[in-house]
Amino acid sequence: MSHVERYWARPAAEVLAALDSRVDGLTASSATQRLKQFGHNALTGPAARPWLSLLLSRFSSPLVIILVVAALVSLLVREWVEAWIVLGIVLLTAVLSFIQEYRASVAIEALRRRVTVTANVIRDGALQAIRAEQVVPGDIIELSAGALVPVDALVLDARSCYVNQAMLTGETLPVEKRPGTCAVESGLAARDNCVFMGTSVRSGWARVVAVDTGRATVFGAIARRLVLRPPETEFERGLRRFGGLLIRLMLIVVVAVLAIHIVMHRPTIDTLLFAAALAVGLSPELLPAILTITLSYGARAMAREGVIVKRLNAIENLGSMDVLCTDKTGTLTRGVIELDAAVDADGQPAAEVLRLAVLNARLQTGIRNALDDAVVARGERDGLPRDAGSKIDEIPYDFQRRRLTVIVNTPSPVQAMLVTKGAVENVFDACASARIDRREVALDEGVRTALMKRFVDWSAQGYRVLAVASKSVPVRERYDPGDEAGMTLIGFLLFFDPPEPQVCGTLTALGILGVEVKIVTGDNRFVARHVAEAIGMPVKGILTGGDLRELGDEALWHRAMSTTLFAEIEPNQKERIITALQKTGHVVGYLGDGINDAPALHAADVGISVDSAVDVAKDAADFVLLEHDLDVIRRGIDEGRHTFANTIKYIFITTSANFGNMVSMALASLYLPFLPLLAKQILLNNLLSDIPAMGIAGDNVDREWKLTPHRWDIRLIRRSMLTFGLISTAFDLVTFVVLLTMAGGDPVIFRTGWFLESLLTELWILLVIRTYRPFYRSRPGGFLRWSTAAMMPLAIALPFLPGAGLFGFVPLPAPVLAAILGITALYVVVSEASKRMFYRPRLRS
Repeated sequence: MSHVERYWARPAAEVLAALDSRVDGLTASSATQRLKQFGHNALTGPAARPWLSLLLSRFSSPLVIILVVAALVSLLVREWVEAWIVLGIVLLTAVLSFIQEYRASVAIEALRRRVTVTANVIRDGALQAIRAEQVVPGDIIELSAGALVPVDALVLDARSCYVNQAMLTGETLPVEKRPGTCAVESGLAARDNCVFMGTSVRSGWARVVAVDTGRATVFGAIARRLVLRPPETEFERGLRRFGGLLIRLMLIVVVAVLAIHIVMHRPTIDTLLFAAALAVGLSPELLPAILTITLSYGARAMAREGVIVKRLNAIENLGSMDVLCTDKTGTLTRGVIELDAAVDADGQPAAEVLRLAVLNARLQTGIRNALDDAVVARGERDGLPRDAGSKIDEIPYDFQRRRLTVIVNTPSPVQAMLVTKGAVENVFDACASARIDRREVALDEGVRTALMKRFVDWSAQGYRVLAVASKSVPVRERYDPGDEAGMTLIGFLLFFDPPEPQVCGTLTALGILGVEVKIVTGDNRFVARHVAEAIGMPVKGILTGGDLRELGDEALWHRAMSTTLFAEIEPNQKERIITALQKTGHVVGYLGDGINDAPALHAADVGISVDSAVDVAKDAADFVLLEHDLDVIRRGIDEGRHTFANTIKYIFITTSANFGNMVSMALASLYLPFLPLLAKQILLNNLLSDIPAMGIAGDNVDREWKLTPHRWDIRLIRRSMLTFGLISTAFDLVTFVVLLTMAGGDPVIFRTGWFLESLLTELWILLVIRTYRPFYRSRPGGFLRWSTAAMMPLAIALPFLPGAGLFGFVPLPAPVLAAILGITALYVVVSEASKRMFYRPRLRS
């Protein structure tokens, strides 16, 4: 329920009184009390004991539940040792998995806190930036272009404030917000005196009072009714399909084995435990933990490289990315923009042009940008006074007009001066005349053509050019874009942002990684081409915003991939470009930091922003760069591929091992007069092999893998499962024959021998499949290396250790032990040779 009922229909003074607030804001102490009273401005409250729910989730798997139930049945029939061993192994496996995953989740949360959305609020009479979740009802908030609205609020004052609220109302175009009252029955779309949590300010400025926060907001009410799930990534979709395949295989085999054992009158409890343990042995039970651990390793490694991961699953997409779209400023150029010259319409230095530009840049309160900062810095360097004028009103910048206007006082009490700066052609559209040779002439077609030629020449030299215009207007309280007409062109501002010299090497490195870079910029084609050529980037094709308006979607699909440079692009066209590239089968990344980049960041497979970006861009991004540097992305791609490689490694290893074990145990259980392994032995095998498998998360990755983008390939994984799984089954069958021959049919020796062979081959296959190269030429990661080295002698020694009898083991005769070690060595040789044939087509490509 709202803190102030029907606040949109009540006067602002009444709402302020109901909230016990004032236009000059709350005090810090009052805000602290309200934070305790109303809670944090978030849709979900902090979990009291997150570790407990994570620990309990380790036991929520249906397979684990089946196993626990079977163990409890064993307790009821007084099979004490069997039951407690099974429960102990399940508990130990769950605790080890929990520790790794909890550490990973804590690290991830710490990284996410480094990128926060802030709100500008008035506290103790001063404007200050605070974390959005600390906003409370009654706070006075200032919103400007690019800001995310953190609460539901009533507008107290506004200047050309347009808000994108499509996520709540479905309106395609931004809606203007203004102070006032609305009818009581007004729906969300009709409340033009309110702003709502989760929407974003497209242009202009507003001062609002926070009414509802957190779960009391409109967005919070929707979140309570719906559990919103982001769309599946390609990687998640592949995992789901593959998991379904494993479960189907598992159910078929387990049900068949269980039915046949019952028909064969095998002991009921042993059969039930064996079937449950077989199910657990078949499932990739560590996969969720491995995914979380691997992705958290990747997130922390990327953070060390200056990349904060906001959405973990996007790491896989970063590794798969083969096209990167980026603006040029700050990535291909140094991002240190300087005002090189302020000139009149004749191209001569003009102090008046600089004076008017400084007035415009200093007095505007909309989107702060590097161009305004450069103008102000040049004014200070040239000694222009800071108090040269006072503002009456402002017509903020928007992406349709591409102009910004301030109205300032003049010595005359009835006359004001309107000063506009903006994109050259857009300013020309607002002008009726130009000041040339110190006289005012009509801006006819001939004059405009001559000025445009000068603009093109400057652009071709790498300058970014803005035009400045002015006119006298009568003094009044408010002005609107309709007043931007009949102006006089005064001159031009020439900005220069030199190309980044190191970026040429970065582009080469990205090319080696299989990533093509495309420039998508609002700048004109001449400046963009100059920058591309200056950094050695081959320009294969150019498309402008005007060209895009003439192209249908299918035509754009054909043109997009052969185009390097998209110039003079409008904000809504960026999303079209991203979609066109995706339609042609590419994984597309987009680097942007402005409000107009938000739709493209949402549409891209990999949305990348920077720490200094506007809130709406950071919120839309999957990754946030701590420095605006293309080389940081290159390092991030490297880590993304490292992370994806280790995830796929585990899937290859676990699926082939599990499939092989599934077939082997199913066959053995059907033809042997005894169970081939006891449930506790299966679980112990899983535990001892899972400990080194956790080391896959931090394993080293072959350079060959990182050189090309990789995507989920379920056919390759199925081939791997069949190839290496059936090799494992073949050697298991050889082991069965050897053990039956050498052990004389003794079930205890048979189980001990097969346990040893199964565990050793699982440990060796970890080392073999984890690399394209010969396994002895590829160094595993530290934990994987040492844990595998520890487990192998432990496996051999296990039957000889005190207490081995509790697990049903006996010391193996020397000939049997030698035969098992020989079979294992031969298995390693065959697996290594098979791997080279398996990967040969990939290495050639």
